[in-house]
Amino acid sequence: MTGTEVDSDIDRRWEQLHTWVPYGFLGISIVLGIATADPHTGPAKWYTAWSLIGAGVALQLWWHGTRSRRPDRGRTPTPAGTAYYVVRWALAFVLTWLSPFFAFYAASGYMDADELLPRRWRRLGLLASAVTVAGAQTGGMPLRSVIQWLVFGVLLFANSALQMGIAHLTEQEKQRSAERTETIAALRQALDENAALHAQLLVQAREAGVADERRRLAAEIHDTIAQGLAGIIAQLQVVINTPDPAMAEDHVGRALALARHSLGEARRSVHNLAPVALEHDGLPEALKKTVGEWGERTGIRAEFTVTGTAEQLHEEVAATLLRIVQEALSNAARHAQASRVGVTLSYLGEEVILDIRDDGTGFDLLAVPARSRAGGFGLDGMRARAERIAGSLTVESEPGLGTALSARVPLVRHDS
Repeated sequence: MTGTEVDSDIDRRWEQLHTWVPYGFLGISIVLGIATADPHTGPAKWYTAWSLIGAGVALQLWWHGTRSRRPDRGRTPTPAGTAYYVVRWALAFVLTWLSPFFAFYAASGYMDADELLPRRWRRLGLLASAVTVAGAQTGGMPLRSVIQWLVFGVLLFANSALQMGIAHLTEQEKQRSAERTETIAALRQALDENAALHAQLLVQAREAGVADERRRLAAEIHDTIAQGLAGIIAQLQVVINTPDPAMAEDHVGRALALARHSLGEARRSVHNLAPVALEHDGLPEALKKTVGEWGERTGIRAEFTVTGTAEQLHEEVAATLLRIVQEALSNAARHAQASRVGVTLSYLGEEVILDIRDDGTGFDLLAVPARSRAGGFGLDGMRARAERIAGSLTVESEPGLGTALSARVPLVRHDS
């Protein structure tokens, strides 16, 4: 059962309680009043009692019908509810003079004053009910001795203090409940706004990713495919201009090798546009294959390691980490002159850390901006990828001492 269903069930039971308890209290009062009545009571008193009882039953039936026709106002003070409370108190007060046991009927005023009376009249209504109940507890009205008046005063004070205290606590609880309701409503509104903002940011991130990917592909085509094509042209020009068949064959072979390499680079660029490596494999498997294929293609010793408990990551996170590794390996192949590269994927609680290390030539970190402006995609692109998913990228490198890259991103699971 949900919280809303529980609240609805509680409201329904309170409604039933406030509807039927006055009937029950009136019935108890009638039974006890008849059972303890003086057999020598005159008919006038009996006629009066039964007339008042009939009026009380008619009043309850009227209020029952009024309440059922407007269930939405049953727990909100209305002029009709105030009139019902006042008339019921008057009937109970007179009936208590005839028999103290009708104090049960008068006690109905304790339980519904907060729903029937306006706020400024509630304490007065509780005091009026306490007068009737205290008079019955004293032995019935009218009071005939000083002792009875003293006892009445003590009981009136006790009844009033108890009911006023309960009423005060009830009002505080209602106020806290209203504040909780407002807080929940505000939180729900904030969650809705956050969801809309998240959707907007996701769209913006994807648009930025598309633009970023275009820049990366442009830079990669310039640095790899375009250079390969230029090399092929140069080799073929040598073939055209040389009369030596052996030299021509050697340059044709070089041109074929450059063509195959350029074709591989073109395929890799298209492959990177959409990480199909993640369609059937998780990130660890995709990275293992990527590192292994790169090592076979370049002849560089490449190792891949996973630490921690692997989890299925959100597709954006997995794609970002895969592309950072691909870019880092591409940079290592072009610039690092490394003999060994290590890639480590670490799952650490609420974070994923990707470390890429090589033993290549390294570089001066202060010269990176100049290198980026010269046309290479490099570190700025990898850093932008990490930052788009609330991550970060740090680089450590010195000339002659190799390079270490570390990408740290939040661990966002696939079902988030």
